[in-house]
Amino acid sequence: MEVAYTLLRHTLVHYSDGMLHDDIDLRIGARIRAERETRGWSLTELADRAKVSRAMIHKVERGDSSPTANLLGKLSGAFGLSMSTLLARAEAAGGDLLRKDDQPVWTDPETGYIRRQVSPKSDMPLDLVEVTLPAGKEVPMPASAYAFIRQLIWVLAGDLVFAEGPVRHELHAGDCLHLGPPEDCVFRNEGNEPCTYAVAVLRDG
Repeated sequence: MEVAYTLLRHTLVHYSDGMLHDDIDLRIGARIRAERETRGWSLTELADRAKVSRAMIHKVERGDSSPTANLLGKLSGAFGLSMSTLLARAEAAGGDLLRKDDQPVWTDPETGYIRRQVSPKSDMPLDLVEVTLPAGKEVPMPASAYAFIRQLIWVLAGDLVFAEGPVRHELHAGDCLHLGPPEDCVFRNEGNEPCTYAVAVLRDG
């Protein structure tokens, strides 16, 4: 459990500078706008495809509002991307070596879910992500966010309940799960301690 606490403390300190948080919100917003404009979509069309508020997308694109993990999942699904790919395009640094202190960290403003991009930007169809989910929190993700990827979840510390459609998986430290066909999913921490897990995402295209 100490590993999870150490990661959580380190990340909260990392984000104590408001400038860092504002910067990543601006980069994510700019990336969402770029993806939308590349496809020739209006704000209204993206809102209809993602089934979210047009006003919320507008605020996120301008960097006026921090997107939640659930919102990013819906937007990435509308673009035909995984959430991992969408965020990597916004935040990943170049080069073969990505030091821990340089790995982009993003925090879901709704749940405190902490996402660390571990793998450097490359042409490999693989992303490695580390996530810390606070106690008592859950993050739902739509099936559309998993339509073009294959994914493994490896629990590093704590306990994770992963609902894959109607199937409930109870995962403990050391357990590794291969996700099946795309389903609406929920990552849930029902315990009293933070849960830390790694996600390996293999993109199909």
